[in-house]
Amino acid sequence: MKRLLPSPLLSLVLLLTWLLLNQSMEAAHLLLGSLLAIVAPLLARPLQPHGYARIHRPLALLTLLVKASVEIIRSCINVSRIILFSRPERLNSRFIRIPLDMQSPHGLAVLAGIINLTPGTVWVEILPDSHDLVLHVFDLHDTQWWIETVKQQYERPLMEIFEGRSE
Repeated sequence: MKRLLPSPLLSLVLLLTWLLLNQSMEAAHLLLGSLLAIVAPLLARPLQPHGYARIHRPLALLTLLVKASVEIIRSCINVSRIILFSRPERLNSRFIRIPLDMQSPHGLAVLAGIINLTPGTVWVEILPDSHDLVLHVFDLHDTQWWIETVKQQYERPLMEIFEGRSE
């Protein structure tokens, strides 16, 4: 079964998306959507060098997404306020290094997405020699706060979700 459907959840989402886009439950749409749901993950398999992500704690993923959404909205308001009302010479744009313990490429990808979706921060790179994340912060006031926030609010839950471990 795994050979025909390498990612059953992805196949289900593709089928449902197809049916919603066509707004129809006709046999032709069900057949074509099912074909798409089977073929697309098979064709995408070579693009997944590490295999499909295995989620160990789905509830932790939901909690993380809610926390990240709140942080994105909060940061949006703060960055807007800084852009509209602060003087440019008062800005303290800096690069910081955050040591990461997470090894999962799927967890790192989600962390990169969260950081890049948050206004005022940009994921720059992971240094290969030390596995440190280089992060650019638009207006940095407390480096230690950023390190603790990324490690506690994002890295720790992502390690639970994708690696099945908590530290």
